[in-house]
Amino acid sequence: MAVLIITLIVIIICLVISGWRVVDQYERGIVLTLGKFSGTKNPGLRWIFPGIQRIIKVDVRTTPIDVPKQEVITRDNVTVGVDAIVFFKVIDSQKAVLEISNYVYGTTQFAQAALRDVTGNFELDDLLSKRDEISQQIKVIVDQQTDKWGIDVENVKLQNIELPADMKRAMAKQAEAERERRAAIISAEGEKAAAAAVAEAAKMLASVHGGINIRTLQTLEKISTEPSQKTIVVVPSDLTGAVSKVLK
Repeated sequence: MAVLIITLIVIIICLVISGWRVVDQYERGIVLTLGKFSGTKNPGLRWIFPGIQRIIKVDVRTTPIDVPKQEVITRDNVTVGVDAIVFFKVIDSQKAVLEISNYVYGTTQFAQAALRDVTGNFELDDLLSKRDEISQQIKVIVDQQTDKWGIDVENVKLQNIELPADMKRAMAKQAEAERERRAAIISAEGEKAAAAAVAEAAKMLASVHGGINIRTLQTLEKISTEPSQKTIVVVPSDLTGAVSKVLK
């Protein structure tokens, strides 16, 4: 009889010890009793009945998942490769365990489908310039679907948009032509400004008596410092007229 009591005590102690589970702060524990949901365990040291109950731990932190590159045909018939990243978290651990077999895989697959559907409705230029708008549309679609799984999609970001090689070359040529056009415009504006300044200076010199003569003499003085150069001097008519009057 004593042996039986001791054996029962040992069995009870083993059951008690083996039934303790630690649920981390970032986890929730879903308890199944004989396969049926019976409760949720919060973080801490928790006990379940071994052999009858089991606990499934669910990470409730924000989780990033990569959406693999998808081949998409845009609305203007350009084939591009697009990938994205999805940030989500479990807000109802019971649904995440009981409503879907693998909520991470399910969210990834649905995000891939939404990525193809949404990006295919945009032209290439819009796809490149409206990333935030496209990301928001994908987020709304995925969030609506995963809500029944207890998942909250916090954000979706398009990462890389891979263009065909010939499209890259065409865009590079277009960008180069645009730079050349802007350079030509800037050069023309500079020429225009310089011409306006020269015209204004000429007008001022003409309005001052003897101004042109003084400017001519200054120019002669500058070029006279190079004796090895041949210089052709064009004398203004008013200067020659003044000299001829003095000689008479």
